[in-house]
Amino acid sequence: MKFPGRRKTKHYFPVSDRGRESFVDDIVHNRKSVYVVGIDQLLVDIEISVTDEFLAAEGFEKGQSVVIDDEKAERIYAHFKERGEIKGEYPGGAVGNTLHNFSVLSDCPSVALGAINKVIQVGDYAFKYLCNTSSKVNLSYLQPSEKPMGRALTFVTKDAERTFAISKGCMNSLREESLPVDVIQGAAALLLSAYVFRDPSSPIYHSTIKAAQIAKEAGVPVVLSLGSSGLVADQKQALIPFIKNYANVLAMNSAEAFELNGIDDPLLSAEQLLEWVDTVLLTVGSKGLYLAGWCDEDKLRHTKDPLHTKSIQEYNKWEYSRAMKRAQCVNPYKIYTHINPFMGGPLVIKNTNGAGDAALAAVLHDVAANLYHRQVVPNSPKHDTSYMTYSSLGQISKYANRVSFEVLSQNSPRLTKGLPEREDNLEEAYWAK
Repeated sequence: MKFPGRRKTKHYFPVSDRGRESFVDDIVHNRKSVYVVGIDQLLVDIEISVTDEFLAAEGFEKGQSVVIDDEKAERIYAHFKERGEIKGEYPGGAVGNTLHNFSVLSDCPSVALGAINKVIQVGDYAFKYLCNTSSKVNLSYLQPSEKPMGRALTFVTKDAERTFAISKGCMNSLREESLPVDVIQGAAALLLSAYVFRDPSSPIYHSTIKAAQIAKEAGVPVVLSLGSSGLVADQKQALIPFIKNYANVLAMNSAEAFELNGIDDPLLSAEQLLEWVDTVLLTVGSKGLYLAGWCDEDKLRHTKDPLHTKSIQEYNKWEYSRAMKRAQCVNPYKIYTHINPFMGGPLVIKNTNGAGDAALAAVLHDVAANLYHRQVVPNSPKHDTSYMTYSSLGQISKYANRVSFEVLSQNSPRLTKGLPEREDNLEEAYWAK
């Protein structure tokens, strides 16, 4: 496993020789294998440049995600394909993007659960999905389906805002009996998306509930990404009980958070959400991101950075503390941190899709790193109690912030490589562009 982030530390990870990937699936039986599992509605993103007038004419609400029938999707796709206006076709899905980025960052395996077309031909959607997914994302547990893969028509307007129209295909076909129980039980985390709540009658919805139950019983952290503000508004009554019952980590942007609890202030919103979950990741666009969590009072560490006061006085006082599950704290204490966009954000934002998922991949990397280090160095002082993260809240925010910057600076929500080893001259090179 790669070390999460780049910093000087006395706690080093064991280093092993890197080699080729084996086709043999030994994730479960390798005692020191650390991985995360995610349930995804497998999609191929088809990116198309459009105008606001086009969105209005087709009845799409800008910035939101809607499901359309296969015929409408094919009509729109054929129209822009004929004109040569398709910008690209990429593997997509919020969970799929996060798993890919996790494996790129950590150099560790992840496992994708979902449904894919059983007949894959060179050049088709499923083929493109496989070709553009990290080899460390294990796809051997996918459920084969007679239906084609789902498609997400991604409409990009001049302001770089993205609007999604989903053609389902087989993306909701994952059945409960296809869940590999032992794989979920042995994971460092189970990653889920609120998108499956759009259709409670679908097989993947019931599979998601079942997987969350398996993870909870095994003590595996359940990580939930909220998807879109429109989805949260529509499914709020179903989401809140699920979050309270199963979620340990909740990831969202400020619009999704507002739809969930009606609190506009991100810090106060995170404070309230900590009553439901153990850790909160809340991205606020040009204002950076917030991380909030729980820590036992005896394990609190005072920040060495200047104290800041917003809606909560000196909210970052304990940001050098590591996050824990509330249930494992004797005297639980809420901790917070906030960070502004890395270097103020990219000069040119090429992609607003996936920045939040990229930040979540960094958080997952740190959670997995904690499990890995506890396995290989169990007597380390890093494990004097049951922490959920390897790093402090403040350190994780820096890492997540940097990964988000990388995605915002490129056209794809998926990283093609990890972060640069050295960034001594990054700022100078950045401003010289």
